[in-house]
Amino acid sequence: MKKSTLLTAAALLLVLAVPACKSQYDKILESNDTDAKYQAAFSYFNTGKYNRAAQLFESLILLTNGTERYDTVMYYLGLSNYSNKDYYTAETNFQQYLTYFPQSTFSEMAEFLRVDCLYRATLRYELDQTPTYTAINAIGEYLANHPSGANADICRHYMEELSERLDRKAFESAKLYYKMEDYLAARVALKNVLKDDADNVFREEILYYSAMSSYKFAAMSVPSKQKERFLVFQDDYLNFIGEYPESDHRKELDGLYAKVKEKY
Repeated sequence: MKKSTLLTAAALLLVLAVPACKSQYDKILESNDTDAKYQAAFSYFNTGKYNRAAQLFESLILLTNGTERYDTVMYYLGLSNYSNKDYYTAETNFQQYLTYFPQSTFSEMAEFLRVDCLYRATLRYELDQTPTYTAINAIGEYLANHPSGANADICRHYMEELSERLDRKAFESAKLYYKMEDYLAARVALKNVLKDDADNVFREEILYYSAMSSYKFAAMSVPSKQKERFLVFQDDYLNFIGEYPESDHRKELDGLYAKVKEKY
């Protein structure tokens, strides 16, 4: 009993001692001393302790609302989360910042960093491309607002990369029918890709697989329908060489075309 009582007393003393062991950071975080908290937030930020800086800047939001510091606090909250690689939270921070301060000296950089956060949230072409469309829209807005901005070239590079990703998504999705040997569906799907986007960067490959699909579909058809369907291949072939006479696929398609002409 005596030993148990001693252990209980020791545990109680330990619990009571915890508040007295608060770190300097915890004390500042819980205080309402705006100046001390503001200075500490920048001190942590400048020494690379971005998570602590973010917590302090967030706690300063209410304390500085309506003051000259509010602009800076909101921006550095986003910058702290961004530097801490919490891009999801940072994007939300920058979006809120731009809502409150669209004309601030930090606005252009905040808009670019939001774009960068959205770009980092995009997924490889095989996956859902909804984040890619969101990023492209944000990039378009940045370039419209800042065509000669400090980060305009980076945004144009992002736009080119993401647009190519969407082009690949469309192409690979259509080509899947070809891999499944559903050649009629493959040709239709591939043609629809170019119908939706004639400037698809994979246009050469799309036209090649369209021609190959029409050839294989005709070759697999019953004899009574082959002649008519090989005419479709001939049209696809002529369209292809008309656009890409120097293509690496030319030799293969030339051989197939010669075989068809010889038979029909």
